[in-house]
Amino acid sequence: MLHIVNKSPLERNALESCLRVAQGGALLLTEDAVYAATHGNAAAGKITAAMAGMKVYVLGPDLDARGMTDRLIEGVASVDYAGFVDLVAEYPTNQSWL
Repeated sequence: MLHIVNKSPLERNALESCLRVAQGGALLLTEDAVYAATHGNAAAGKITAAMAGMKVYVLGPDLDARGMTDRLIEGVASVDYAGFVDLVAEYPTNQSWL
């Protein structure tokens, strides 16, 4: 399953809820959720721990738009829009966490 989170971990608990129930599959962080995958963020430890059981991706254009590309946690993969489409095709079941 592909889990998609778009809300900042500092504003909403969508990421926390997702990580609590998600088992395997992949996590894609988009929009303000990309902050969670950067060094120095309060959610960085949760993302690092999640990588032990699932693949973690960020939408690269959203990371770039926020000027955070150089702070990406090692092991988190950045994908472009075509990569987003590839993930949806690879994981036909997906859950958007609001």
